[in-house]
Amino acid sequence: MSRQDLPRGNMARRALLKAGLAAPLALPFASAAAEVSGSGAMSSDSLMADVRAYAAAGNKQSGGPGDRWTAGWAAERLTAAGYAVQRQAFDAPFFEAGRCELVLGETAIPVIAQPLVVPTPPAGVSAPLKLADIGGRLDGSIAVVRLPYRRWSSLVDAAVRKPVAGAVERGAVAVVVVTTGPTGEVLLLNAHADAPFAPVPIALLAPRKAAPVVEAAQAGRTARLHIEGQGGVRPAQNVIGQRIVALAPSIVISTPRSGWTDCVGERAPGVAIWLALAQWLPRQFPRHSVLMVTNSGHEYENLGAKRMIEAFGPPPQQTALWLHLGANVATRDWHELPDRLLPLPSADPFRFLMTSDDLLAQARAAFRDQPGLEAAYSSSQGAAGELQEIVKAGYPRHAGIFGAHRQHHAASDTLETILPDALHAAARGCCALIASALQPRI
Repeated sequence: MSRQDLPRGNMARRALLKAGLAAPLALPFASAAAEVSGSGAMSSDSLMADVRAYAAAGNKQSGGPGDRWTAGWAAERLTAAGYAVQRQAFDAPFFEAGRCELVLGETAIPVIAQPLVVPTPPAGVSAPLKLADIGGRLDGSIAVVRLPYRRWSSLVDAAVRKPVAGAVERGAVAVVVVTTGPTGEVLLLNAHADAPFAPVPIALLAPRKAAPVVEAAQAGRTARLHIEGQGGVRPAQNVIGQRIVALAPSIVISTPRSGWTDCVGERAPGVAIWLALAQWLPRQFPRHSVLMVTNSGHEYENLGAKRMIEAFGPPPQQTALWLHLGANVATRDWHELPDRLLPLPSADPFRFLMTSDDLLAQARAAFRDQPGLEAAYSSSQGAAGELQEIVKAGYPRHAGIFGAHRQHHAASDTLETILPDALHAAARGCCALIASALQPRI
């Protein structure tokens, strides 16, 4: 697939391993580091080339043009690396927005429809605006829910779910959610794929555009909400590559591919490292079977990951390691000013490394001095994202990276969020962790 084919788009162990284990770690760490420092798939240049390709594919919503292109690209790369490739199809929701705005007098303020979308009638919903956090009944109103400052990502999050559900229970006929976060943009929210969250229209509003709406709600002014467009379900695909060695234990590497926006910082580092590991693993571990998985449907609360584990997950007790590369594997940090963000030459530390208890010491050593990742946590404390699906499925030896950079789920999650040095460091850490995890255990 050529670059010209790219679609256009805007977008428990209580005691850790003894200190004596440090000596055996030295050899695999050194071997992994030597390979990653070279000019092959793990080089900084190669990793960044794959990041740029992913970025150029545009918007990554499940089953859309960008997601389909990246599925084909990933399948071709796996085939070229010697894997037997399969695609697992499933239905994912979609919504192609038409008129989506909140009209105040003569001013139309753009909003984004919250999936699964409940559209308004053609004439819209006209009602007084009321602030949901004031208390009392909201009968017949358009409730305005102001979220506190955070890097928001999911409607299922209790801090979002409870005030939105509460507004509906108190009688609101529609809800406008202000997603207050670092960039001032709308932050899109993951949702379940089976049914709308509520029987009323829900819209997301950028905090930088919220002031007149809040003022109108304080005064009880009437507004008209329009949420129009075409929706339904469309096919999406997980891509699975396998290299089978008879009777051998399995290594599984997974990464999500889809998301609400271009998802460059959210997804591209994980995808790039995943592609590099597809080449690196068979050379380093020829006596292991390798399963490489890239999932769609992530924004629908891990829809693709659940389907994949059910159909393709190897037996847990025959799985030597499952490494999951989730959101914010390696992005740039920023200074936050009232009116803009200023780029920094360091990695955003708001990323988490979680592992099974037996891998904590190796993980902390492998990601030493990498902001956020150096403090590996036990997954017994509660995993997030697709890693939680892996843990729930009973895979005993696992590790996963996840987090939320400042442009997470925002339209500005573009190529400028990537920091090449942080990307290369994360790739080195992944190789070192895998090498130490898979060394013979005495």
